[in-house]
Amino acid sequence: MEQEVLAILSQVIHPAKDADILNLGMVEDVRVEEGKIKFRLVSSSPDPLMGSIKKQCEALLKETFPDYKVSIIELVREKKTKRPLELGQEQLANVGKIIAIASGKGGVGKSTVSTNLAIALAKAGYKVGLTDADVYGPSIPKMTGTEGMIPEAEQTENGGELILPIEKFGVKWMSIGYFATPEQALIWRGPMACNALKQMVLQVKWGELDYLLIDLPPGTGDIHISMVHDIPLSGAVIVSTPQAVALADVLKGVNMFRNKDINVPILGLVENMAWFTPAELPENKYYIFGKEGGVKMASQLGIDLLAQIPIYMSIRENGDLGTPDTIAEWANLAEEVVKRS
Repeated sequence: MEQEVLAILSQVIHPAKDADILNLGMVEDVRVEEGKIKFRLVSSSPDPLMGSIKKQCEALLKETFPDYKVSIIELVREKKTKRPLELGQEQLANVGKIIAIASGKGGVGKSTVSTNLAIALAKAGYKVGLTDADVYGPSIPKMTGTEGMIPEAEQTENGGELILPIEKFGVKWMSIGYFATPEQALIWRGPMACNALKQMVLQVKWGELDYLLIDLPPGTGDIHISMVHDIPLSGAVIVSTPQAVALADVLKGVNMFRNKDINVPILGLVENMAWFTPAELPENKYYIFGKEGGVKMASQLGIDLLAQIPIYMSIRENGDLGTPDTIAEWANLAEEVVKRS
């Protein structure tokens, strides 16, 4: 049925370009499932005619398939300017923006934020990849239900190998956890960990991506310094809980990215575990780790507060089950990251 949908969409002509939207490359990812027709309507720059084109698509599809609901994602995907790449960065040539997700200390839910942000960006129509760079405690395989999967390798023309990422939930995933058993302790010195990280980013066949997220280990050590020197970051997102002990370490992370030798823009701060709301009392908020500590810290540091993520049982349960969460806060966070990146 996808071919029938494409045939219908080929009848929609862009008024200013005198060509149909298929030949213009404006239609992506057509899917027909569960009574819905879904696809992305893409332009390379803001187009005032997109609204009119979308209405034409909806009218034609509803006329031909009256029993199906039509869902169209409008997406502006700006043409990527080729960044100067150093030797060994070839796999990043078609990656748009590379964003580090960092935290000053462990236990603040950084990987939870990274995983759900990646999925929310994918749901919004972006092409997304995520590297789990926490080489000492990789958690992405567990949180995405991809434990036990082993990435395949592809031979390159020069005799080397590229790792093919695991794909699920519309995201390309890579983690050192795919190459070690869950119970296996990775006892690596700094240089070994740094080299492993570089492989998880630079030796992966990412293809075309709008966003590549890098879930960093907590802290500001050798791995972070190596990564920011070897990988052309577009920005960083800092994750913290509201409690004072976590916020004290936020300053270290912010200062690292602001260091004149690193100089990576900070997109903003995510205050995770901002409050607890029990399912049976949805209007109640219990500030277990303190109230609005992240709000105040963001203001003091002169950075944006991107989101406050509450503690919901569903976040923990879905993380343990390897299924994505669906709270509205993730979509809002993705929107804020897109605005600032």
